[in-house]
Amino acid sequence: MPTYRDEVVVLRTHKLGEADRILTLLSRRHGKVRAVAKGVRRTSSRFGARLEPFMVADVQLYRGRNLDVVQQASSIGAYGAEIAAHYDRYTAAHAMVEAADRLNEAEATAQQYLLLVGGLRALARGEHASRSVLDSYLLRVMALSGWAPALGECARCSAAGPQEWFVAQLGGTVCGSCAPTGAARLHPETSSLLRALMAGEWDLVDAATDGATAAASGLIAAYAQWHLERGIRSLSHMEQHR
Repeated sequence: MPTYRDEVVVLRTHKLGEADRILTLLSRRHGKVRAVAKGVRRTSSRFGARLEPFMVADVQLYRGRNLDVVQQASSIGAYGAEIAAHYDRYTAAHAMVEAADRLNEAEATAQQYLLLVGGLRALARGEHASRSVLDSYLLRVMALSGWAPALGECARCSAAGPQEWFVAQLGGTVCGSCAPTGAARLHPETSSLLRALMAGEWDLVDAATDGATAAASGLIAAYAQWHLERGIRSLSHMEQHR
C-alpha cells in the first residue's frame, strides 16, 4: 500500500530547503523510517510542533522512492517541552534516541518502540533520576537487540554468581578466574543495582547510593558503547554535568 499509518517516536530532524524537514522516526510496526515533513517549519504548519525530537505521534505516511512523506500527524505523547526544560532530562533523552537510532538499522520490534516511549515518558514526568532512566533503558534495549549483559553468572565460563568483576568486552560480570588484569571490581551494591535497573525495580534503584549509581552508570556506558562500536556523544555531556 502506498499510504500507511503508524505510531512513531521522532528521533532526530534535519532542515530541508526553506520550510521542510527530514525526520528519522522509530515506528511501532515498520522499524526505523526516514520521511520528509513538508512545510513544517512555517508558522502556519498544522503539525510542525508534533514532529519535534522526543515527540510521540500517530502519523499517516506516503511511501516514496527515497523518503516517505508525512501526510498527517496527531500527538500521542507531547514530551519534548518538559524534557527540554531540564538539562539532565534533555541530555538523557538525546542519549536514548541516539542509541535507538544506532540499534535499529534493521527493522525494529514493537518492544523497542514501547521501551523508548516509556523511557521518554518517565523523563518528561521526572519520575526517577534522569541518569537512572537512561541506564535502565540502555540495559534493556541492549538485551532486546541480543546483547543482554551477564549480571550474575560469569559471562565467559557460566560459573554461578554473583561475580565480583565486570568486563564489557567479555559480556558483563566475570569470575576471578576469567577476569583479565585491569578488570573493574564490582561492589555488591553496584551489582544489585545493575540487576534492579535491568528488571525495572525502581524502589531499589531510587534508594541506591550516589556511589553505586555512578559506578553502575560507568559500567553501563562502557558496555553500550563497546557493542555500538562508537561512542554515544550525549553520554559525555551527562558525565561532565553529573
